[in-house]
Amino acid sequence: MLKEQRALRRKANRSPVGAAPGTLTAHPHAEPTELNLTLVGNGRSEFHENVAFDLVAKRRGEFPLVWLDCVGLGDVELIERVGKLFGLHRLALEDAVNTGQRPKADFYDAHGFVVLSMIDEIKSGRVEQISLAFGKNFVVTFQERKGDPFEPVRHRIKRNSPICERGGDYLAYTLIDAIVDSYFPVVENMGDLIDKMEDAVFAERGGDRRIKELHMLRRGVSGVKRSLWPLRDAMAGLTRAESPLVTTETKLYFNDTLDHAIRLIEMVETYRDMLTGLIEIDISMAQARTNDVISFLTIISSIFIPLTFVAGIWGMNFDPKASPYNMPELETYYGYPLALLFMAALGGGIFAYFKWRKWL
Repeated sequence: MLKEQRALRRKANRSPVGAAPGTLTAHPHAEPTELNLTLVGNGRSEFHENVAFDLVAKRRGEFPLVWLDCVGLGDVELIERVGKLFGLHRLALEDAVNTGQRPKADFYDAHGFVVLSMIDEIKSGRVEQISLAFGKNFVVTFQERKGDPFEPVRHRIKRNSPICERGGDYLAYTLIDAIVDSYFPVVENMGDLIDKMEDAVFAERGGDRRIKELHMLRRGVSGVKRSLWPLRDAMAGLTRAESPLVTTETKLYFNDTLDHAIRLIEMVETYRDMLTGLIEIDISMAQARTNDVISFLTIISSIFIPLTFVAGIWGMNFDPKASPYNMPELETYYGYPLALLFMAALGGGIFAYFKWRKWL
């Protein structure tokens, strides 16, 4: 999963070098653009999937609030037509099509524009760029591909919640809040994995595979942190916005979303510190195990080196009958058991000395 996300970041779409501002260039592998239309107001709501642009243009004025979801960024001509219909700035459209943008919040004369990183698949934590343009009576979202955390928002619209009675800024808030909250299951799942890894580290399970998993998990946490830091800045920009497009009441809700983003960042930083600590502990424990083995081998060697020396001396092939100086001990009646007893006493004495010095 992480490898796929890094590959997607490397392949993020960019305008050609030297291109004029506002140039729209589709990525070669971008998915075809589909339009999903949500009409809200007058005590009712309508949902239309994969509609033609002409239907959007025709029905836009029939409802007080319109949400157009553009899924896929492959059809730049269609995206340009959408931009003209809602009066979106060319620079905003360029940022929407050119993925890999840093999360931010900009305000133009006719609309606000927000770029965020969205988790479109909670189970795997797959991330994509999403852009939102909103005005007094519309919201236009641009997604790279199908999949989003907006289903609770759609259900609230169906139940005729307060979303249906407010403007585009509040609808934009509910969508942004859903994006931010989609990080919580992913971050909490990382916390559960860290707890399991902590148990594995202290139980000394997994070996080399555990080290690899710790590094991969820390890389994933760092990736989420890279997404959340600029997201927090974007939320702060919305709460401080001096624009008639965002009401004072909606700023309070944006501030609540900012609190969620800050909480997520604190959780991620805590998890990253925990992982760093676990990696250091695991390395220290591995070094301690190595030192224990080396100490054990050193002690065994220290005990058996003198015994090997004794056995080597009496194992030399000298004939005591040829000379009285040629190892007369070999003719001792109890020489073999006495030699064994001497070596046992020597080894036991060395062992007792190690215990006395508390080396064992």
